[in-house]
Amino acid sequence: MAFKITNSQARALWLSTNGLGAAPTGPLDVAKMIRNLGFVQLDTIQVVSRAHHHILWSRNQNYREAMFDPLYREQRAIFEHFTHDASVIPMDFLPMWQRQFNRKRIQIEGYSSFKKRPDTEGRADIKARIAAEGALSTHAFSSKIEGEKKMWARPPHKQALDYMWYAGELATCYRENFTKYYNLAERVFPKHLREIELSDSEQIDWLCRAALDRLSFANTGEIQRFWDAMSAIEARAWAKTASFTPVQVQGADGTWLDALGTPDIEARIAALPAPSTRLRIINPFDPATRDRKRLERLFGFEYRIEMFVPAAKRRWGYYVYPLLEGNRFVGRIEVKAERAKDHMIVLNLWREAGIKWSTPRANRLEAELARFARLAGVSKIKWACDSTPKV
Repeated sequence: MAFKITNSQARALWLSTNGLGAAPTGPLDVAKMIRNLGFVQLDTIQVVSRAHHHILWSRNQNYREAMFDPLYREQRAIFEHFTHDASVIPMDFLPMWQRQFNRKRIQIEGYSSFKKRPDTEGRADIKARIAAEGALSTHAFSSKIEGEKKMWARPPHKQALDYMWYAGELATCYRENFTKYYNLAERVFPKHLREIELSDSEQIDWLCRAALDRLSFANTGEIQRFWDAMSAIEARAWAKTASFTPVQVQGADGTWLDALGTPDIEARIAALPAPSTRLRIINPFDPATRDRKRLERLFGFEYRIEMFVPAAKRRWGYYVYPLLEGNRFVGRIEVKAERAKDHMIVLNLWREAGIKWSTPRANRLEAELARFARLAGVSKIKWACDSTPKV
C-alpha cells in the first residue's frame, strides 16, 4: 500500500529538502550547499544579484558574492555544464556526467548549422591557442557572423567554443564579469575523476537516485527533468527496477497522485522541523520553484518568468520574485538594485488571493528587503509603489 503524504507534509518536505525549511543562518559551507542541491543554475541577468548568488544566499544569508569564484579558480570544487540550463555542478559528480557530454555533442551535431561550421580544423586551431596561451574567453577570437545576422546567431569561433564546451573537450575554469573563460578539459577536470569509467546504465542509475534523493518524492517525469541528462524513456525504465517507496502525494487542490518516494521517506517526514516564520524573497531560477508544474501542484502558486514577454503582455513584470513565508507563497515582488546609487527600488508588490497583509507580515518583508540589499551591497530601500500590496 502506498504511503500517503498530505499536502502540508509535502510542502514542508519539499522546502526542507531544498534547504528552505529552517532559518537561513548558521555555519556556512558553500560547496556543501551546492552538493545538497545537486546543481545551481547560472543566469546572465543581474537585477539585484545573479541567480546563483541569490539561490545560495537564500539558504544561508551569511553568503556573499565573493565566496563563489574561489570554488572555480582555486578549489576546483565545481564545474560548469548544462542541466536544463547552464549550471554549476559538484566536481566529484564528473564521472556520472560523461553521458551528458556525449548527449549534448550528438544533439549539436544534429543541428543543420553545425554542418557548415565549426569545422574540425577550426576547432583544433582554437584548442592549440588555448594550449599555448592558457584560458581564453570568446573575446580572444575575432571571426564574424557570415550573411544575415539573426537573433541568437553565433560567429564561427563562438559556435566552436560552445560545441567543445558541451562535448566536454573544453571546460570553464572561471568567469570574469560573468564572461566565461575556457581551458582544456584536462587542465580543469582532475585526473583521478577523468579516469573513472562507469557504464551508461550505471550513470543513469546514479543520476536517477541522486535526483530522487533531492526531490524526496517525484514522478518519473520530475526525475528525468531534474538533471535533464536522460530521456523520459530511460527514466521510466530505471523506475521499473529501482528501489523506492510507493507514495501518494496530496496536491494543493486536494487530489492525490502516485509517486516514487525515497526509501527513507517516512523518516524524513517524521524528522521535519517546524517551518521557519521568516519571509523570504526567492529567485525565479531557484530549485524550489524551477519546475512550475510541481510548484503549482504542491503550493497552488502559479508562477511564470516574463522577462522575454513583451512588456504590454506581462501579467506581473520583467523580473518578479516569489515571496515565501513558512510553507506557503504569500505574494510576489519586483525589485531592482542600482548599485551605483546605493539603493534598491521596490517597483511592485502583490499579495496572493486570500492572504491578509498584516503589519507583522509587512515588517517581515521590510527586514528581508534590508537583508537582500546587503547582498547587493546597497544600503537604502526606495519604494516606487504603494507598500500595501495589490492582489
